[in-house]
Amino acid sequence: MKTSFFLLVASFCLQMYQPTDACTCVMWHPQDAYCHADIVIRAKIVGKKLLNEDEPFGILRYTIKQTKMYKGFDKMQHVQYIYTYNSDGLCGVKFDINKYQYLITGRVQDDKVYTGLCNFNERWERLTLAQKKGINHRYQLGCSCRIKPCYNVPCFVTSKNECLWTDVLSHFGYPGYQTRNYACIQQKEGYCNWYRGMTTRDKVTINTTDP
Repeated sequence: MKTSFFLLVASFCLQMYQPTDACTCVMWHPQDAYCHADIVIRAKIVGKKLLNEDEPFGILRYTIKQTKMYKGFDKMQHVQYIYTYNSDGLCGVKFDINKYQYLITGRVQDDKVYTGLCNFNERWERLTLAQKKGINHRYQLGCSCRIKPCYNVPCFVTSKNECLWTDVLSHFGYPGYQTRNYACIQQKEGYCNWYRGMTTRDKVTINTTDP
């Protein structure tokens, strides 16, 4: 099975597949992953089947039990299968069967949902409360904002719709504090700021350089 989605995934990964190389992906804030995904769901994996076994890189088809859809109602009402490469070198993702509920993000191609290691897929219980609230509604409020990675200091925002993301300064800090606790939300006059709102007492808006 060859689709434009898998070509997109391959080009998105920083390193193309080589026999000795693993998949390497650009770091994403969960909000970016949400905003760029066609489908965002919570689901339990209940089965899998290897397709295209006679091709160099087979496709895994996971059967899922969808718990909730957060994004993608315009694409499909219910997701039954998730597709991914069987090779982790091509960014194929491995899910445990009949164990956990997962947050799954993916793209729709030919009425099928595809995902991979370069998408944001995580066990539901590992998400923070702020991330769960982001998936429910806050991330959507910031899809017109730009989360700007800071790779080297000093770094600054260059437009009013940017939030400076400092978690990426070190891979050892990922997922970092902003990733786990903040959403970049558009405020008045188009300005975007980091927002942390886990409790009534903690609902504060902070500037683009904090934390």
